[in-house]
Amino acid sequence: MKRQLRAILTRFPRTKALLKRLRDAAGLSRRISSHYIEITPNDSEKEAARLRDAWQATILPERQRELVEHQLTEFRSGVPVDVFDVMLKALRQLPERVEGMSLLEVGCSSGYYAEVLQFGGLSVAYTGCDYAGAFITMARQKYPGLRFDVEDAAALRYADGEFDIVVSGCCLLHIPEYERAIAETARVARRYAVFHRTPVVVGQPEKRFRKLAYGVETFEIHFNEPQFLALLVRNGLVPIATYTLSESMRDGVSDAQRTYVCSKLPA
Repeated sequence: MKRQLRAILTRFPRTKALLKRLRDAAGLSRRISSHYIEITPNDSEKEAARLRDAWQATILPERQRELVEHQLTEFRSGVPVDVFDVMLKALRQLPERVEGMSLLEVGCSSGYYAEVLQFGGLSVAYTGCDYAGAFITMARQKYPGLRFDVEDAAALRYADGEFDIVVSGCCLLHIPEYERAIAETARVARRYAVFHRTPVVVGQPEKRFRKLAYGVETFEIHFNEPQFLALLVRNGLVPIATYTLSESMRDGVSDAQRTYVCSKLPA
């Protein structure tokens, strides 16, 4: 059977190449997040404190960048990458043209979304920040012409309304003080805020987990969606668009990953 399969794939090199890409991507994906264990309410505060600085592990930038380089290569070759495509779609469909606007990405990791935006033809004045110094060091090496800062998402040192657009880049789920982080995102945004790749649940309370991310034990929150949306509104952010990256539903209970685009109310 294996010989027959090899013979067939040899006759169809494009199919062989596609299957190889899918296999490689699946292998990398399995190494991103695994070993989820739900944390009980009694243990939540203790575990959140214990794992608060997990993403500052110096081994994480190289491990994450391996996946990122694979995704960027696929993206440049025309292969859809859902997390990149959704970000570009969210920005392109804002009520105003984003060209020339200033954009801050909170939780930028190694800054690769700056490259995604550029490749997607969105000319913005990009700034990235992350609380992990090792990620910022890599970002500055990869993109030396851009500004990257070491910042705490829950206590940003930027001025009120300093950026036209603020993107919370898949970091909120790792921040125990996420209410403060949302307030800070709203504070430094002038026009729009985007909460990218946000895990939410519907029909059940907020859930907290410990898991392995690239082999490092970390903390993760899945937000109750109605409560999360209400929190955005309380901070002067009005959701104007939602993009679903994935969703599963059973017996009225939903688990999803979404990107929320918000307009900031005038002060």
